[in-house]
Amino acid sequence: MFTIPSVDNATPQAQPWWRRTLAWVAHRLSHLAPLAAVLLFLAAIAAAFWYLRVEEVRREQEAVKRDVEYAQQRLRLRLIERQEQMMRLARDISNRDADAEQFASRAEALVAQNPELVAIYWIDDHRRVLRGEISPSMMLPRDWLSQGVLTPSDTLTGYDLARDLMQPVYSQPIAAKDADPVLQLHVPLTAKGQYAGELLIEYSVDGLLRYGVPSEILAKYAVALLDGKAQLLTGQSIPERDNPGAVMPWSAKVNEFESPVSPVGNGLVLRAQAWRTSQNVVGSTLFWLVAVLAAMTAWMLIANWRQSRRRQEAQHALQAETTFRRAMENSMLTGMRALGLDGRITYVNPAFCQMTGWSEEDLLGQSQPFPYWPDEDRDMLMTRLTEELAGSSDSSGFQMRVKRKNGTLFDARLYVSPLVDATNKQTGWMASMTDITEPNRVRRQLSASYERFTTVLEALDASVSVAPLGSEELLFANKLYRQWFGGTTAGHMQLVVRAGTPETHITDESLDTVDSFAGLPLDSLATTPLAEHAEIYIDRLDKWLEVRSRYLNWVDGRLAQMVIATDITARRQAEELAAAQAERAQAASRLITMGEMASSVAHELNQPLTAISNYCTGMISRIKGGNITEEDLLGALEKTARQAQRAGQVIQHIRSFVRRSEPKREWAEVGAMIEQVVELAEIELRRRHVRLIHQVAPRLPAVFVDPILIEQALINLIKNGAESIDVAQRFAPLRVVDLTVAQRVIDAMPVIEFRVTDNGQGLAPEVLARLYEAFFSTKSEGLGIGLNLCRSIVESHQGRIEAENLYNSGEVVGCRFTFWIPVGPAHDNFPDKSQAKVVA
Repeated sequence: MFTIPSVDNATPQAQPWWRRTLAWVAHRLSHLAPLAAVLLFLAAIAAAFWYLRVEEVRREQEAVKRDVEYAQQRLRLRLIERQEQMMRLARDISNRDADAEQFASRAEALVAQNPELVAIYWIDDHRRVLRGEISPSMMLPRDWLSQGVLTPSDTLTGYDLARDLMQPVYSQPIAAKDADPVLQLHVPLTAKGQYAGELLIEYSVDGLLRYGVPSEILAKYAVALLDGKAQLLTGQSIPERDNPGAVMPWSAKVNEFESPVSPVGNGLVLRAQAWRTSQNVVGSTLFWLVAVLAAMTAWMLIANWRQSRRRQEAQHALQAETTFRRAMENSMLTGMRALGLDGRITYVNPAFCQMTGWSEEDLLGQSQPFPYWPDEDRDMLMTRLTEELAGSSDSSGFQMRVKRKNGTLFDARLYVSPLVDATNKQTGWMASMTDITEPNRVRRQLSASYERFTTVLEALDASVSVAPLGSEELLFANKLYRQWFGGTTAGHMQLVVRAGTPETHITDESLDTVDSFAGLPLDSLATTPLAEHAEIYIDRLDKWLEVRSRYLNWVDGRLAQMVIATDITARRQAEELAAAQAERAQAASRLITMGEMASSVAHELNQPLTAISNYCTGMISRIKGGNITEEDLLGALEKTARQAQRAGQVIQHIRSFVRRSEPKREWAEVGAMIEQVVELAEIELRRRHVRLIHQVAPRLPAVFVDPILIEQALINLIKNGAESIDVAQRFAPLRVVDLTVAQRVIDAMPVIEFRVTDNGQGLAPEVLARLYEAFFSTKSEGLGIGLNLCRSIVESHQGRIEAENLYNSGEVVGCRFTFWIPVGPAHDNFPDKSQAKVVA
C-alpha cells in the first residue's frame, strides 16, 4: 500500500505559489539581465549607425530627384522650342509662304544651329518625300530615302497618328541596328483645313542628352535616356554593386531617379544615378571594435549561464521522468490495478476509477471481495483471484462482469501479469482491464445479421453456391442448391463448366498471379471473357437454368467464385411458344402475299404454257403435212423446253417462298438474294405497270441470315411501294420502284443497307406514328401484319428499319424504307464463316 510522506514547510513545494514564481523569475533574471544589457547596447550602436546611414541616403535621394527634375525641365524647354520652330515652318509651307527652296534653306539653318537635329523631311499626303535636309553627323542615310516613299512601320505609325489627330506627335524612340537611336516628331501640314502632308523631324537621342541636359548634371551623375521598356538608349548606367559583405542591405543599391521627358511622354525617360561618394560608416573600425567587445562579453555570460543550466538539468531529469510516467498512466484508456502479494489493492489509475465509478481512496487497501464485484459472480471471481495470486491464471485473460458504484454492470476483459521491481523481485500482480461492452454488442448484432442474411438466402428461389479457386471445398450453399445438387461441389462445377465460365482448377503456384486489388486472376480468368449470364439445360433436373457468376474475396482472404442459378423453364417455354407464333405469322404473311399476287402469277405462267401449246400444235401440223425438216423440229423442241423450264422456275420460286420451315440462318450472298427477290417481285410489278430498278454494289460480303425471311421483307416493301404508286396514279415515267443495296458503316460497325424507294403518295404523320403496330393498316383489305413482320425479321437479325417521306418543294413525292443488318458477328456464338455453307 502506498503512503504519502510528510512534507516540511521549508521545502519549495510547501511555499506559496507566488513565492515560487517570484523565485523562478529572479533566478531567470540573474542569468539573462547581463546578456540583455549587452544585446541592448549592441542594438543601440546598430540603431545609431542605421539612422546616420538612412539620413545620408535620404539626402542623396532628394538631391538626385531635384537635379533630375531640373534637367528634365531644361530638356523639355529645348524640345518645345524646336517644336514651335517646326510648327512655324509647317504653317508657312501650308500657307504657301515658303516654297521648296526656302524650306531647304530654313531646314539647313535649323540643322546647323541645333546639333541634336539630324534630319528634317517634307512629306506629302501620299507619303512621298519631297525635300529633306540631313545633318552631316548622320553617317548613313535612311533605307527608304533612296526610294522616295515613307515605308518603315514604326515611322508610318506616327505618320498616321499625326494625320488623324492633326497635331504634332512624337513617336517612340527608334533604335535601329548599327545606328544611333532617334526620336521622331511628326508635324502635320494643313491646307484649307485638309491634311496635306507633314514635316518629319528626327532628333538624335544622344544629342538630346548631350546638349539638352546641363553639363553640371552630366558631370555629377551617370545620366541616361531610356525607352518605354526601360531599355538603355544612350548615356551611362551604373550596374548594381556586388557587395555581399555589406552590413546594411541598401549599401549595395544604386541611388537613382527616373522622370519621363515631356512632351514625349513615357516613351522617353530621363534617369540619373548618383556616383557613390559617401563613406560607409557601418564599416568603420569603431563599429567593429564595439561589436567585438560586446560579443566577447556576451559569450562569457552565455558560458556562465550554460554552466548553471547543466547543474539544473540533473534536478529536472528525475522530475520530468516521474511526471512523464504519471501522465502516461493517467492518459491510458485501459484500467490498471496492482495487487500486493497479500491480495490488497496497492494502485489504480484514473481509467480504472472512471470505469468502475469508485475513487482511488475507495479502492486503495481493499481486499477481496472487492467493491466492484457483482454479488452473483462473487464465488467465480474469488476462484479467479485465487488462481491469480497462485500464478496459474491464463495469460490470454478472462471475461468478467464489473459493477459500477451506481450499481450498473458492464463487460470487461482482465489480463494479469507479475509486477516486478527494479531489483527483479516480484512485489505483486498487475492487471489491465478493458471495457468490451461495445464489442460484445457489435458481435451480437453481427451474429443476428448473419442469421437474417442466411434466412434470406435460404428462402431465395435461386440456387446460390460459393467455392474457392483450386479447392473442392464448398464454402456456402443455400437450401435450393442442396435440393438440386446435394452438399458437394459437383453441381457448382457442373454449372461453371456448362455456363462457359473459366475453370476454377488453379494450382497454388498460379494463385501468386492473382491481383488482390482487382479480385480477378491476371492470366486465365482475365483472358477468358465472362458472360454476364448463360442459359443451360440440366437433364437430371429437366430444367432450364440461367447461370450468373462472379469472383469475390472470401472472408478468409481466398479468391472464390459465386454462382447463382435461377429456374427459367417457364420463361423458355413462353419464348418457344412466341417463336412458334411468329413463325406461323411469317408463313401466313407469305401465303397472303402470294394470294394477292395470284393473278399475276397465273398471268406469268400463262405465257410459257401458251407458248408450249403453240409450239406443239405447230409441230403436229407440219409433221402431218410432211413439210418440216429435222433442224426446224429440233429448234421448236428447244424453244418448248425453255418455256417449260421457265414455268418450272416460277413454280419453284413460289414454293420456296411460301413453304413453311424452321428459320435457318446461313452465310448467304446478297446478290443471290436480290435475284430471287427481283424474279418474284417483277410478276406483281408488271401487273401494275411499275418498273423495278435495282442497284447492288459490287463485292459485297456474305451475311449470316435466313435468306427466305430477308426476301420476304424485301418483297413486302417492294409490293407496298408498287401499291402506293398505283394509288397515287403516277404517270408512266414516274411508276418506278428503286432497290439499292450497299455497304455502310453505322456506329463503327459495317452493315449491309437495303433501301426501297417509291414515287407513291407517301405516309401521313399519323401513319408514321403507328407504322409498325400490329394489325394496323391503311388498306381497306389489309391485315396490318406486313410491316410488323418486316421489323421483327430485321430486328431478329440485329438490324434496324426506318421509313421517311420524300419531299419536293414541300410536297410529298414518295417514300423510302431503309433497313440494315450487320456484316460481322453480333454475339459470341456467331459461326465461323470458313466452316459454314455459302448459298450461291
